[in-house]
Amino acid sequence: MCTNYTPATPNHLLPMTELGPLTWPVETWPAETYPGYLAPILTAQQGAAGTRVSLARFGLVPRWCRDTAHAATVGRGTYNARCETVQEKPSFRSAWRERCFALVPMLNYFEPCWETGRAVRWRVEAADGKPLLAAALHECWIQPDTGQAVHSFSLLTANADSHALLNRLHRPGDEKRQLRLLGASEGFVWLRQPADQALSWLDRQPGVALIGQAAPLRSDPQGTLPF
Repeated sequence: MCTNYTPATPNHLLPMTELGPLTWPVETWPAETYPGYLAPILTAQQGAAGTRVSLARFGLVPRWCRDTAHAATVGRGTYNARCETVQEKPSFRSAWRERCFALVPMLNYFEPCWETGRAVRWRVEAADGKPLLAAALHECWIQPDTGQAVHSFSLLTANADSHALLNRLHRPGDEKRQLRLLGASEGFVWLRQPADQALSWLDRQPGVALIGQAAPLRSDPQGTLPF
């Protein structure tokens, strides 16, 4: 699972011309992302060949949530979506069926390594130093009492038992999971996939070469915005 990552900035993504013209939000976001925090996501620009960048909360809030308290509870458990069950799970199936596909741009993400016998936070990043683009789902929930729209997202994950780096991470005995990472050209195509072909298309993608190293947790991540 991925619960913490470093979001990319406009300067990191503008060179990725394969994504088409980027439309950016004017708001800012935290320097690190945890469930419930705001972070940028990329979605297909409606009626155009470009890509829209907007802010959304990490932890998908399904449209059937009853109220704000219910949404907060559900959102704390939906920050990752398993590719094996995403089409059937009540929290994700509507977003999948309606092709609410997104990319989450990040410089790196963090996972625990237990090889020393205790959890040591590791930083995982692209071997070529480029930003990572993680396949994701997004959703828009309307608060019943205020009418305010809450935009949220979940990162797609798959089994990583055979991954040379990622199978070293997480607690011994736990299933190893990995983000579905794409290059810029593949990311552009992902945003426009038909729902009935998207999973098989993801399975055919080569992924991204990764490296990892120990990265102790900062005592006070900057600019946190809890849900």
